[in-house]
Amino acid sequence: MKKLMYSSAGLLVIALAFLAFNMLARVGLSDWRLDLTEQKLYTISAGTEKVLAEIEQPVELYFFYSDQASKDLPSLRNYAKRVEEMLKAYERAAEGKLKLHIVDPQPFSAEEDQAAEFGLQAIPLNAGGDKLYFGLAGRVGDGVPQAIPVFALDQEEFLEYDLSRLVQSLAKPERPVIGVLSGLPLNGGFDMQTRQPSRPWMVMEEIRQQFQIESLKAGIDQIPEKVSVLLLVHPKDLPEQSLYAIDQFVLRGGKLLAFVDPYSEIDSGMPMPGEEAASKTSDLPALFKAWGVQLLPDQVVTDGAYAMALSMGEGQRAVRHAAFLSLPRAALDQSDVSTAGLETLTLASAGILEPLAGAKSRFTPLLQSSVYAMPVDSKRLALLQNPEELIRELQPTGQRYAMAARISGPAETAFANGIEGRKDGLKSADNINVIVVADTDLLSDRMWVQVQDFFGQRMPQPWADNASFTINALDNLSGSDALISVRSRGRFSRPFEVVDALQRTAEVKFREQEAELQQRLAATEQQLASLQQSDDPAQSPQLTPEQQATLQQFMAEKVRIRKELRDVRFQLNADIDALGRSLKLVNIALVPVLLTVGVLLLWFWRRRKR
Repeated sequence: MKKLMYSSAGLLVIALAFLAFNMLARVGLSDWRLDLTEQKLYTISAGTEKVLAEIEQPVELYFFYSDQASKDLPSLRNYAKRVEEMLKAYERAAEGKLKLHIVDPQPFSAEEDQAAEFGLQAIPLNAGGDKLYFGLAGRVGDGVPQAIPVFALDQEEFLEYDLSRLVQSLAKPERPVIGVLSGLPLNGGFDMQTRQPSRPWMVMEEIRQQFQIESLKAGIDQIPEKVSVLLLVHPKDLPEQSLYAIDQFVLRGGKLLAFVDPYSEIDSGMPMPGEEAASKTSDLPALFKAWGVQLLPDQVVTDGAYAMALSMGEGQRAVRHAAFLSLPRAALDQSDVSTAGLETLTLASAGILEPLAGAKSRFTPLLQSSVYAMPVDSKRLALLQNPEELIRELQPTGQRYAMAARISGPAETAFANGIEGRKDGLKSADNINVIVVADTDLLSDRMWVQVQDFFGQRMPQPWADNASFTINALDNLSGSDALISVRSRGRFSRPFEVVDALQRTAEVKFREQEAELQQRLAATEQQLASLQQSDDPAQSPQLTPEQQATLQQFMAEKVRIRKELRDVRFQLNADIDALGRSLKLVNIALVPVLLTVGVLLLWFWRRRKR
């Protein structure tokens, strides 16, 4: 037997057996997968499996990827490979309900025309007109196609969410219905100050383009079944039957986006009889308590780091207002689809949300202050004369305060005994989906957009992402519970952290010495200029021995510092090269040596045993 294995015929048989095994494995074991990535990047989540299980009519997906045009873009090719593998996983899990087509659209081909017809965006590669397609389109039967125009590399962690959202929108193409219950004139009204009718808020115009709107009255006693998401804005003094209707809507699986406010700057309501001033506060204390969250009463966030600069009038300087906040990316939860990718959100006199002790629900902050923040009483804003007073009074607590949060998980009803005439309502739910924002002013036009009239058309020019945040939240909540559970996943690319640390260290050192060189250079040039000044501009200055000595000194200094800079750069490369040599030693030499030693020890042990 040994002679056969070491003979030419034996080696040929082994090679043929190896090829045969690979061919059989490719045909018979093609559906077998083992995902060894740290964050299970190639494994679809339970939420996606549920979305795929709910497909009723076959879905056709077309993955357009310009393979040849991206040959010089390794990062994009790696991401495209991951997208393709994920789509194939979708196709396998759908069990015949989803068909995947992989298309490489060549220039001036029918496939390129098809990509344009589906609404995909071509990425220009160079000035010569070369383009690349990297997107996904789908449709059901002869229905209207929907598409992801291009897969953005910076949105890689939301790949599964985007794919599942597209599949669900294809399987259920009806536009979601948003029920709007508002204590502010979102749809326009009558401005008491100008005595003129007011136009609808621009955020409502944006919402109306993507959703069906169902306006609800303040005294409503039941949320219609067709409403998938309830948009609740500044709920002031809602009657008990309306609160009960909201409670039951959330418990039966309805989604809620609620905007409350301890001090609504945009609220210009008239005071009730006997009141000195109209209340600008809105809250849902009973419902919030049942959901495991609370809005701190009469507390407003002031923040020295995120304070906005407001103009105090023509000809006056801008003043920083600590209660008017411009939140950067660092204040937004980049792992949540409603806030990821947004650049700036602007809020005014926002409140503070906190989870209740012992709550069973999950409290996930979406918008947070910086550590240079402090709560103040909302009455302080009503008496504020100069915004600079807030900055002077600010004493940071070192704590970050949540101004918006996602509430999910189990919850109880706020009406354990029901209400009069309605005692048989739901008592609890295993999972609710609620987003609470402790500010209503961010919805107003003045906080995020400039609207221009262009031949009778209102042209918005947004300067903040307030509307995008609202649309994202509604879009996320309007999906099924399965889709909402599919959030961000890990990134495929893994940075070389040790190498990056070496580079940052060397760059800091490089910048310090470069700054020193620039300072010395400027000082020396100034000294030379003063020495070379001549009373007669027509005569060229002649260098004195003192000037020549200074010039030589400058040149020597310049050469010396440049040598130091070269040494720093060399040290950077030397450290990285040393790290590379160590890794090569481990992978090329150490591992084979360890394997060899292990085999020899095993052979020696078996020989002694015999």
